[in-house]
Amino acid sequence: QVQLVESGGGSVQAGGSLRLSCAALGVTYSGYCMGWFRQVPGDEREGVALIGGDGSPTYTDSVKGRFTISKGNAKNTVYLQMNSLKPEDSAMYYCALYGHATCPFLLPYGFDLWGSGTLVTVSS
Repeated sequence: QVQLVESGGGSVQAGGSLRLSCAALGVTYSGYCMGWFRQVPGDEREGVALIGGDGSPTYTDSVKGRFTISKGNAKNTVYLQMNSLKPEDSAMYYCALYGHATCPFLLPYGFDLWGSGTLVTVSS
């Protein structure tokens, strides 16, 4: 069964760090675009970061310089290292897979697979 499984969420104080992981189970091709989105109840889902099949990253402006997206040695794994966390980073974080190597715009449309989410809470 093809699915995305996230882990690594939790509660942290402002200024702290968390590392999110996403494993694409049952996906045999390792060159797809993968990424992270986040959503707060009542708001639209927001793009955080994408990484293409060639490893090229894209970030939303609010996380540049603080978050780093990377692929693992097991190529169907993607990580999001989140440093200098702020209360406004609190959200449910979702992993997504796009069925091409080149990533689309950082918008939550057209992605082929979504994880069930992992909660990040940052307290001030």
